[in-house]
Amino acid sequence: MQSRSQAAMTLHSHRLTDRDSPIADDGDEVRFCSTCAFSGACTRAGYDKAALRDLHVLVEHVGPYRVGEPVFRRHDPFRAIYAVRAGTVKTVAIDAEGNEQVLGFYIPGEVVGLNAIYPEHYPCDAVALEPTYFCRFSFSAISALATKMPGLQQQLFRLLSKELGMTSRLAGDHAADERVAAFLIDLAERYATQGFPARRLHLAMSRSEIADYLRLAAETVSRMLTRFRDLGLIAIDGRDVEIVDAARLNALARNVLER
Repeated sequence: MQSRSQAAMTLHSHRLTDRDSPIADDGDEVRFCSTCAFSGACTRAGYDKAALRDLHVLVEHVGPYRVGEPVFRRHDPFRAIYAVRAGTVKTVAIDAEGNEQVLGFYIPGEVVGLNAIYPEHYPCDAVALEPTYFCRFSFSAISALATKMPGLQQQLFRLLSKELGMTSRLAGDHAADERVAAFLIDLAERYATQGFPARRLHLAMSRSEIADYLRLAAETVSRMLTRFRDLGLIAIDGRDVEIVDAARLNALARNVLER
C-alpha cells in the first residue's frame, strides 16, 4: 500500500546513503503525506504555514528497507522516531536463547520507536515485512518543536497511549477466537483511520508472526481463520483477507477491544 502524496526536506547534516536521501519536493513545501502521523494534530490545531514549515523541515524520507531488513536494533541509541509512509513493520524482542517475540505491527501512518523514549535506546528490533519507507523525525528536534506546538505534543502522548493500550488488551485471558477476531478488527480500524479500505486486508505478516503476537500457536491461528471463513465472517485468498460480516466479527472481538 503506497502513500498518496509525497513531500520531503531534510534537517540532517550527516552524509546520506542512497536509501537515506531526501525525496524531491512535490511543489508544496507545507503539504505532508496523507498518512502522516502528525497531520491530524496540525489540522485540528489550525497551525499556519510558518508553523507547519517548522515541522516539515524535520522530516527525512528514508527507504526502502527490504524484507527482513532491520530499521533499528535493540540497544541502538535512540535518536529518531519513524513514521511509516508505505509498507509494514514488526517490532520484536529476542530472548537469551534467540527466540523471537513479536511485540507489534505498524502500518502507514503509524510511528515506530516511541517505546525508546524512556530508556533512551531502542528496547527491541524493528524489521521490515515488505519494502517499507519512512518519514524519520529527529526526536530531540521534534520535542523542542512540541513546546511551541501543544497539539504536536498531545499527538505524541496519544500515540504512546494507543501503543500501550493494545499491549494491555492482549495481556488479558481471552479465548483464541476472540484474539484472532480482535487482531483483524483492530487492523481494519487502523487502516480505515488512514483512509484505506477497512474490509480488505493484506497481511504482510505470516501466520506464525500473527500467532507469536497473539501468544497463540501458529496452528491455532490458521484454524481460527479457517473457522471464520467457514462461518462466512471472512474470505481468504493467500495473505489477503476480506471481512465479510463485520458485525459478527466485532461481537467476537468485543471482550478484547472493550475500552
